[in-house]
Amino acid sequence: MKLVCVDCSAERSWREFSMACSCGGRLEVVQDLSRVDGERLKTLFHERLAERMSVYASGVWRYKELIFPELPEEYIVTKFEGNTGLYTSEPIRRKLGIRELYFKAQSENPSGSFKDNGMTVAVSHGRSLGYNRFACASTGNTSSSLAMYAAMGECTSQVYVPNRSISMNKVLQTLAYGAQVIRFDGTYDDGIRFLEQHGAELGLYVCNSVNPFRIEGQKSIIYETAQNLNWELPDWILIPGGALSNVSALGKGLRDLKNLGMIDKVPRIALIQAEGASPFHRMMAAGKEQLTPETHPATKASALNIGNPPSWQIARRVLQLCQGVTCSVSDEEILASKRMIDQSGIGCEPASAATLAGLSKLLNDQTIGKEESALCILTGNLLKDTEILAETTDEMLHSGLAHVTDEVVSS
Repeated sequence: MKLVCVDCSAERSWREFSMACSCGGRLEVVQDLSRVDGERLKTLFHERLAERMSVYASGVWRYKELIFPELPEEYIVTKFEGNTGLYTSEPIRRKLGIRELYFKAQSENPSGSFKDNGMTVAVSHGRSLGYNRFACASTGNTSSSLAMYAAMGECTSQVYVPNRSISMNKVLQTLAYGAQVIRFDGTYDDGIRFLEQHGAELGLYVCNSVNPFRIEGQKSIIYETAQNLNWELPDWILIPGGALSNVSALGKGLRDLKNLGMIDKVPRIALIQAEGASPFHRMMAAGKEQLTPETHPATKASALNIGNPPSWQIARRVLQLCQGVTCSVSDEEILASKRMIDQSGIGCEPASAATLAGLSKLLNDQTIGKEESALCILTGNLLKDTEILAETTDEMLHSGLAHVTDEVVSS
């Protein structure tokens, strides 16, 4: 197991922590899987479903051989993350007219978002290197996940949070776990730049999506989904795109499973961004080779409000390998889709609903066929952003109260 630069191919040990290569390129964990028996792993992973209180009861560490085989167990910090629901909704499926539709509710993770899948691995790696101070820049979900795992590992955490376009629920959750929250004027991208420049000198282990061990943990989302479906994945996987770590991670996981013969085919990926924060989609749609950052991203889906996604180069490579597509959807389309998911009994935060909005759009333009099957990744919990929740339910609340009042008065 080693770290390799995606730009210059320079190699280094996994025991050397760095946010980037000396050339400025992103680092990626590379494992030698040539001697790994995929069928044996299927049996092992099935057996571990019976685990209750060991690290293998985690829906991430169940797949340790494919995520971080070298890490000694005593450094692992886990809250039995993963193990999230895979749901169907017949009303939504019928409305869209697609043959088969699944929702993977990463919102059911301990801190309420998919970030836990990656954060358990990043914090565990940092502890193995002797770090006890962890940090991140965040619009919300990353900060609450980091704060939770740092506290579980008896470590401290600093989180850098923009003053605007964030969810206060996520900030309050972060504070509740005991993190030091540092508010700043600027965007998520400014926070990332600060940590890139000063994280090492401050003795901080940085846990943003540029951390390659976050990506390794997030691969478990696709492993768990494949296991849930008896190793037969849908034709399409739809993923919301902010920093683009999830598309990078799931693409890497799909590649592992295919190379090991654990799945027969690689699904196509659709990466969905909000129109007000869609630099990656605009680059791909225009056929450009370089991403042009958006200096003032603006979307109500706060988890997607990122104008300069750090993992765009890896994400582009994943889409090329998976015959992937991109799509952008309006805030109105996102919130309409959120209402559908909420009223199905599953629920999600706005960023998650971008996947369903994107699926509807891609079905309408026939990029996705109605005879195909699809999986929507839901990344954050319904209660992560109650300001938006109040906005989307306010009309229903008032109309419902008025109806009840009229009935009481008439009686």
